[in-house]
Amino acid sequence: MSQGCISPDGKPAERALELLKLLLEKKKLSDLEIAEILKRPLFQVRSSLRELEKMGFIEKIEGFYGITEKGRRLL
Repeated sequence: MSQGCISPDGKPAERALELLKLLLEKKKLSDLEIAEILKRPLFQVRSSLRELEKMGFIEKIEGFYGITEKGRRLL
């Protein structure tokens, strides 16, 4: 199951939306905290985080991830 977070047409996958909604609610979380809360393997969470960060929907500051304004608009 190597589904990406963002489809080729630019629409977010369900797991991307779930992660973004979590960050909107919790503000700042580490990758380990996200994996625990979402009950997903850490490698999958890290892959999603990299993809979402590359697209500008989230940002990493001092080891913690937070949603950006672009990510908020997506929701």
